[in-house]
Amino acid sequence: MTDNSHGGVSVVNTLFAHNAWANLKLLNFCEQLSDAQLDTATVGGYGTIRDTLVHIIGGEISYVKRTNGRMPPTPLQRGQLPSFAVLKEAATWASDEMLQLALSAQSDTLVEERDDTSKAEYPLASLMVQAITHSTEHRTQIASIITQLGMEPPDMSGWMYMEETKQYRESAL
Repeated sequence: MTDNSHGGVSVVNTLFAHNAWANLKLLNFCEQLSDAQLDTATVGGYGTIRDTLVHIIGGEISYVKRTNGRMPPTPLQRGQLPSFAVLKEAATWASDEMLQLALSAQSDTLVEERDDTSKAEYPLASLMVQAITHSTEHRTQIASIITQLGMEPPDMSGWMYMEETKQYRESAL
């Protein structure tokens, strides 16, 4: 994490670091599941665990691409299920790119998308809100499927993030 101009850890850095940590934590957990478990879905979710993982990481890549046209070294191929190694590499790349986009966003920074028939425009800061909430929602859906499979999903909470990154310290008085 980098320091902001006030000498502390930036809230933006921490939000995106947590998102990256939670994505990798979930990918590492799911990598141990069987194909049958990865192909499990639940009512109200996006789809199977496997499809939802690809959707999360693909979404993060799309936010970067919409903004600056960049793609990861090994892009995800539509209609193909990538390996966990490729998903983790893409997740790490997207997290780094999104953090840089979030740090560069000003209140008036706009993303502009065009196709042959229309143009869309929206604040980059709002797209970064979408990025964080989108991933969080779908990680929660996967955690629900894992619970329905009779397993304990990984703890992806802010508390666990603080513990694992040694930010949470407790001592006797």
